[in-house]
Amino acid sequence: MIGTAVEGLDVSITGLGCKVPDRVVTNEELSQYVDTTDEWILERTGIRERRIAAPDEALSDLALPACRDALAQAGVEGRDIDLLIVATVTPDMAFPSTAAILADALGASEAAAYDLSAGCTGFMYALAQGYGMLAGGLAKRALVVGGDVLSRILDWEDRSTLVLFGDGAGAVVLEAVPERGFIGFELGADGGGGANLWLPGSGSRLFDEPDKYVKMNGREVFRFATRILVQSAEQLLARCGVSIDEVDLYVPHQANTRIIDHATRKLGVPSERVVINVDRYGNTSSGSIPLALADAAADGRLRPGELVLMTGMGAGLTWGSALMRWSKEGRGRNGRGHRRRGPRGAPDLRARQRRVGARPRAALLPRRRRRPRRHRRPAAGPRGDVAGGARGGARPRDRA
Repeated sequence: MIGTAVEGLDVSITGLGCKVPDRVVTNEELSQYVDTTDEWILERTGIRERRIAAPDEALSDLALPACRDALAQAGVEGRDIDLLIVATVTPDMAFPSTAAILADALGASEAAAYDLSAGCTGFMYALAQGYGMLAGGLAKRALVVGGDVLSRILDWEDRSTLVLFGDGAGAVVLEAVPERGFIGFELGADGGGGANLWLPGSGSRLFDEPDKYVKMNGREVFRFATRILVQSAEQLLARCGVSIDEVDLYVPHQANTRIIDHATRKLGVPSERVVINVDRYGNTSSGSIPLALADAAADGRLRPGELVLMTGMGAGLTWGSALMRWSKEGRGRNGRGHRRRGPRGAPDLRARQRRVGARPRAALLPRRRRRPRRHRRPAAGPRGDVAGGARGGARPRDRA
């Protein structure tokens, strides 16, 4: 599926927020659980550390502060949202949806809210759906969330998957803007490759003794990723009539540095225009691209008017790209063309801060590395009990 934005119906991102767990897990710490070293992981993935959620942290616990920061940066409130989409493969539970939980917590009582599952490409799919709802007149302001707590579904004795992933979430506000925002989207899926990255036993299909851990054919996923990141980006740029030289910032899915390096070389994107933070967060699935956007904003690399290319790929197998002109942060319009005001008609604090050029806190992520707390493997007990893998206790293997 590929298409360009409708002329005269300009929609863009006006608020951005992200949240990652406090706990930092280094490569050295992972060597306590699997046969690996910091050098081995770094050479093959470029990852130095990742964030792991606490046993009592679910996706909504990470997504809620990210949503609040995104709303604050856009200058709107939860009640102003009429569409809330959460892209994830690790919702709080099968139902109610995490989107419904967030809508209630944010006071978005009039919003349509649902979860979307498209693997690591989920955020790109959700952006396209949010844009379509706004451009089609079905919604006025959308909150799009991408995030996962993948540590819950990893086998902590499988080196091939354990070293790759981390936890995190990001959120963006979408609304109409006076200048061009989204320019085009390209999305696709290949279910024939689904068994190369899957979670057997996680749904209604019965399996013999499923353990409900992520299974991945690393070689095939690498081949798919290096091909599709380039193909999707090139097809979208061609449809939009834009050359790669015109792209100011390239934000690829943060799978690993080998995949990103291959894509940037094939596309011909200079390294200074590429956002990479996989070294600090690992692969956070649907949270990957919003986390990268937040880093770029915090570093001053994401400025109004710049042409931004985002491309993701993941389980499904799925892929997706979006091309947009980055807009100024939201101005707090209340739907009637007036700036939202605080008590006694005075402009609120956020409005005053924006006028004096204060940088919003929503896009800021901790840059300082923290020393991880040591967590020793228990002398006995199920393996799901280590490193935040259990939900408040032992996690036995599930049976079909």
